[in-house]
Amino acid sequence: MNDPATIEHLHHRISAQLKPLYPDHDAEKLANDIIDTFWSNRDQILARNDIAAKHLWDESDVALITYGGTVRSEGEAPLKTLHRFLREHLGQTIGMVHILPFFPYSSDDGFAVIDYLAVDEDLGDWSDVEAIAADHRLMADLVINHGSSKSKWFQQFLSDQEPGKDYYVTADPTADLGRVVRPRSHPLLTHFRTAAGDRHVWSTFSADQLDFDFANPDVLLEFIKIIASYIDHGVRIFRLDAVAFLWKKIGTSSINLDETHEIIRLLRVLMDHHAETLVIITETNIPNHENLTYFGNQNEAHIIYNFSLPPLLVHALLTGNALYLKRLTRSNPPALTGCTYLNFTASHDGIGLRPTEGVLPQGEVDQMLTAMQKFGGRISMRRGPGGTEKPYEMNISYFEAMQGTLDGPDDHQIDRFMAAMAIMLALEGIPAIYIHSLLATTNGYEEVNMTGHNRSINRRQLEYSDISAKLADQNSMESKVFTRFLWLIECRKQQPAFHPNAVQFTLALPEGLFGIWRQSLDRKQSIFAVTNVSKEAKTLALADINLIAGDPWWDLISGQSIEDIEGDFPLEPYQTVWISNVNANVA
Repeated sequence: MNDPATIEHLHHRISAQLKPLYPDHDAEKLANDIIDTFWSNRDQILARNDIAAKHLWDESDVALITYGGTVRSEGEAPLKTLHRFLREHLGQTIGMVHILPFFPYSSDDGFAVIDYLAVDEDLGDWSDVEAIAADHRLMADLVINHGSSKSKWFQQFLSDQEPGKDYYVTADPTADLGRVVRPRSHPLLTHFRTAAGDRHVWSTFSADQLDFDFANPDVLLEFIKIIASYIDHGVRIFRLDAVAFLWKKIGTSSINLDETHEIIRLLRVLMDHHAETLVIITETNIPNHENLTYFGNQNEAHIIYNFSLPPLLVHALLTGNALYLKRLTRSNPPALTGCTYLNFTASHDGIGLRPTEGVLPQGEVDQMLTAMQKFGGRISMRRGPGGTEKPYEMNISYFEAMQGTLDGPDDHQIDRFMAAMAIMLALEGIPAIYIHSLLATTNGYEEVNMTGHNRSINRRQLEYSDISAKLADQNSMESKVFTRFLWLIECRKQQPAFHPNAVQFTLALPEGLFGIWRQSLDRKQSIFAVTNVSKEAKTLALADINLIAGDPWWDLISGQSIEDIEGDFPLEPYQTVWISNVNANVA
């Protein structure tokens, strides 16, 4: 039996967090309900001195992002096909897998959840999820801000029945809602006729996605039950979808509110004290200075998305100017113990523009938007203050975004794309790779035409046999990208200097070059990761990066040894070098 003092301490801590959130409720009772719900066996509760011993991540951790139904094979449940793809094509290369919402849903490709405790039967069942979780560290979405209008809870809301009748945020359309920050251009409130009369429900993302009322503690308890169930099915990393919008207050922006942060802090306490190694990642696609607040004081998210990276990488490789990318890496503070960044270039969503606010001048943004449209991309809009619409994200395959420069398409697409991936793999944090980037998938215009949604351009479904054939053909574009990608990943995984919390310093290099210095936690390995982001050949003056005399130095990617540390190193267009004093390379 767990030490009663540990449980008492945990109960006291949770109740203290609940009191300011729910001043009109019995915080002591609610804390006890949470403990009973989250830990079916109280022996799973860790004492404070056990928490620090948990292994969270190291340089070998690389994540794959995919829908459960992206890879398909006739007559086979898609989750089984995904597992087969992981086994047959990736082996041990990828240790973490993020399966995007795999629950029954009504819209938004899974993000309007009908039943949080079921697997979409079109994808498979819980045994398929558990099989993947047995081989990989599994990340799943906790779609915590909103649920489907087709859910049992919302049907109860419409019928004015318990418990759902009090689970959603409603508001008077005449209320002061002008300050609310919007990620979409549709109306904030959606009208419904209910058994209790006409109601206007908060719908941040769509009329089919109705926002939960976390001011009701029963809603919090429902989601803690959901988290506990996911743990039982093998989920170890919880992506809190759209969490910045969680708590609403009339007359405020209703984003990033203190109460939202307090909910995350509460969940962090639960995760940290669980016997399993559980991790929270917050999905907050907002300006970078706001995004960083979700680390809290090492007591909120374990991991935050590096949302500014995808658009700034596009800009750097489109223009050959790494100035704004350098500013990002210089401004992001080193993550403290127990925290790190999730670095990515593409995901199921578009390339967000809000993270460029205050970072990239509008003229640079406009040039980038024009280029992406020339490369076949689409632009999605959101409603700003006063009802004006402004660009929200670029919808395009990341591979297609690398077609060319401001001068137009050229012959450097694969090299430019791999340059972006090499930069992402080298940065402080954990790299996450969208399956369509791994497979160099092109823009899905047919999917956009079918759904009418711009985001479908980067959500194509692929036949497993077609993928396998293309990867087996060494001359195919897909095989060339896949092979180079996997080699880079395997190389990265062997370098202690690429630990997610290893030191990072941005190098002062000439125009057209982007570089960082990484140093392992034990200070034995240094890596100077330098990329030519331009379409012109460049020369790296090794004296500029201050290689230590007396140490042997190699480029880990090419295998080339460096004899003269004061000499010049030529770089082809979009070439990356990882110059290290330890040759821990792929066999």
